[in-house]
Amino acid sequence: MIDKAKLKEYTAQLGIPLDEGQLEQFDLYARTLVEWNEKINLTAILDPEGILVKHFLDSLMLLTVIQPGEGERLIDVGTGAGFPSIPVKIARPDLNLTLLDSLNKRINFLKELSGLLGQENECIHFRAEEAGQKKEYRGRYQFSTARAVAHLRELSEYCIPFLQQGGKFAALKSGNIEQELKESEKAIHVLGGKIVEIRRFSLPDASPRSIILVEKISQTPTGYPRPSAKIAKKPLV
Repeated sequence: MIDKAKLKEYTAQLGIPLDEGQLEQFDLYARTLVEWNEKINLTAILDPEGILVKHFLDSLMLLTVIQPGEGERLIDVGTGAGFPSIPVKIARPDLNLTLLDSLNKRINFLKELSGLLGQENECIHFRAEEAGQKKEYRGRYQFSTARAVAHLRELSEYCIPFLQQGGKFAALKSGNIEQELKESEKAIHVLGGKIVEIRRFSLPDASPRSIILVEKISQTPTGYPRPSAKIAKKPLV
């Protein structure tokens, strides 16, 4: 379905080599995504080039910003159809991956997809603010990530509590992020984080993208994350 030669060329330019088996996995991922999208709403991007660039390549850009050690733990918060983490695990099959989403239909898709790709992923049906207060998830990960889920301010409250101290949260964003960064400074500080890198780039179709990397430098206060209604009513500003 996808142009595997083009994907191999793009990723090689990023320093992410993919072998034929991995390219086949990406093709299987694309075909499964389109098939399941007829049953549940997973994505509006269904053309082969769009999937390759706006889903797969966009997700793999994460590996230009974080360099996980072998077997380290990554949680993808509000993962939807598995972006960015499943493409990252195709490139780095050693990673221990937790996929978190609030919609059980998407979790069912992720379980089937993980099996088809030979990935032993933990797929959990939770709201992020609930899972972040549970001892089996809170403070247990070296990395957390999210793509196009919410404003960075709220996203930080969802994602930072999952991290060990010294862990890193990577937010994948599109468009202009300057105002969002300013509006998120207090929240990131209160939650124990510090922005350590902002990577700006363009996809091959010229779409602007950014990855904001936040390091957890101190423990998140026990009251966070708060219930979603309180997050919405009283944002950390």
